[in-house]
Parts: sequence; C-alpha cells; structure tokens
Amino acid sequence: MRGEPSKQATMLSLASPEQRVPATHPLREIKKLADAALAKMSPVFDAMYAVDGRPSIPPESLLKATLLMAFYSIRSERLFCEQLDYNLMFRWFLDMNMLEDSFEHSVFSKNRERLLKHEASKVFFAEVVGQAREAQLMSDDHFTVDGTLIEAWASLKSFKRKGEKDDRSDKDDPGNPSVDFHGEKRSNDTHESTTDPEARLARKGKGKESKLAYSGHALMENRHGLLVDLRIDEANGTAERNLALQMLMEALPGDRSTTVAGDKGYDTADFVHACRALNIVPHVAQNISGNRGSAIDGRTTRHSGYAISQRIRKRVEEIFGWLKTIACFRKTRFKGKDRTQFAGYMVGAAYNLLRIAKLRLAAA
Repeated sequence: MRGEPSKQATMLSLASPEQRVPATHPLREIKKLADAALAKMSPVFDAMYAVDGRPSIPPESLLKATLLMAFYSIRSERLFCEQLDYNLMFRWFLDMNMLEDSFEHSVFSKNRERLLKHEASKVFFAEVVGQAREAQLMSDDHFTVDGTLIEAWASLKSFKRKGEKDDRSDKDDPGNPSVDFHGEKRSNDTHESTTDPEARLARKGKGKESKLAYSGHALMENRHGLLVDLRIDEANGTAERNLALQMLMEALPGDRSTTVAGDKGYDTADFVHACRALNIVPHVAQNISGNRGSAIDGRTTRHSGYAISQRIRKRVEEIFGWLKTIACFRKTRFKGKDRTQFAGYMVGAAYNLLRIAKLRLAAA
C-alpha cells in the first residue's frame, strides 16, 4: 500500500537528542573521552571566569564544538552555528536540549582570547594524550617526527616590502587590486605580510610554488600512530629539526633508550648528535644524494629495528592527511602563530580522540 505524506506536523513530542543518536554511533565513545578530559580541566575553566556576572557559553561547549568542526569538515564557525540549529546529533554532543537556542558565531572570537590566555587547547590536548597513555595505547620506546606547511590566512598580495606604504589602487576592485610582482625580488628578510606579519614565505620543495605559511610539526608514537605533540612555528629552514628536538626533550623520558624515526631532512650532524645526547637513537633516513655523507652509519642501519622504523614512520603522513583534508587544517582560519597553535592542538586532539575511540571499540 502506498504511503501518503502527512500534512500535519506532530504538535507534541517527548523525544530527546539522546534518543536520535544510534547506540553504536562512534561519537558516543568520543563523547565519553572528551567529557572525561574536560571534567579534569574544571579548575582551569574556573580561573578563566569571574565569580559573579552574567553566565557565558560554557567553555566546554566551545571546545567540543571545535571538535565537531574537525570531525565533520565544517569550514567556519558561522556555518557550524547554522547547523547547530537543526542537527540533533550536534546538540546531543554539546549536551543541549531541543529548545535551547544555538549560540552566535561571535562567541568563539569573544572567548578565544580567554582560552588562549589559559592555554585551554594545550591542556585539553595533554589530557587526551594522558588518556591514551592510561589505556596503554602509546609506545614509550619508538617515535617519529615530521613536519609540514600550513598555509597562512593571508594573500601573496599582502606580502610587501617592510615599511612600504601601500599606494596601489584599482578603481574596478578597490578591495582586491591587481598586483604585478614581475621582476621584483621578494624575501622574508625584506618583505612581510600586512595581513599576518608572523607568516613566512615558504615552499615545500624545489619546483614548488612559494606561499605564506606556518610550519607544523608532529611527534607520533609508533605503536598505534597517535600524536604525542603537535607544534606550530615559523616556516624556515631549521624549524623542523629545532621543534623536533624541543618536543623530544619535553615529551620523552630521559632515563631509557628510545628511537625516533624521520625523513632525510633530519639527517644532519647537529640533529643526530643532539638525539644521542638525549639517549635517543636517531632512525632517520640516510640522505646520500649529491655525494653528501650521511650523519648515521652502519652501526645504526644494520639493525632490523631501523628498517621497521623507516616503514612505520610513514604513518605520520596519514595524520597530516587527515588534519588537512577532514579537519580543514590545510590552511589556517586564523591570523598569528598563537591562534594557529590553538587550532592545531584542537585538531590534533580530535585526531587522537577518533583513534582512541576506534582502538577501544576494537578491543572491546
């Protein structure tokens, strides 16, 4: 029998968002993990707000909303707030009822300075890493470092000579004038972006186009490919190795021998010697192109563990791939290194939560 569409909507409903989310939905496990991490951050949130005054949007909701944006590739806070009006699963994840109004997109920008000041995203990321360690999902012995470029929220047209007054205009399009850089030599020493002065002109490799960007640096453990740290820094020729050493010193225990894998960019005498001084065995790929000598020799490469590290280290590219495609972090939406770092910790936490949830469900 053919069904007929109902012309009259139900006048009364006792359903809740909880009932509409399937019991087997992966977000259920992620929500448990995120709520547990946020509960431990209560003292941090208490220090962020005054005792009296008008109640604000809970900071827990803002951080969880940022996770949802990463999980579902939502490219802007304005678009997320629009979807929050009608997406019951988003409301359930944020512990909102059916009648509660969606919050304005401006609450993100209004509260971001407060969250930045108290390093809320860094603390949240650390709590998520702690959950992985407590569940014994992280290796304590074998790690990988790698770096990538994160495009800045700035156009190449904004990259101008330092101290130069912008007198270029376009009557047809004043907000986006035509600019001809032909024959002009530009470098980070003489030019900077007027939109984001902390961004630097950089390129991924020879033959690649130069873009205004930041450098992103990941420290991954090799057992399940979970992030141990994720840093954002200035894009320059030494940031990849310097940030790697900084992350290794802060994140790894110094009382036991560990290994760290890396690509050819880490095969330098300074990096290799610094790793050995930290009791870390550098399992980096040998760079012997152009008759140059590698900083590591057969004493390291002869062991079977070196070949294993070289194979597993490629998993870090899966992390960068997820961050850039699913979490929309190929290009930052923010100006400045601090705000980009805030976003980096949140998308890194989102990746870890997704991996931890899958691993826990698989083990159940």
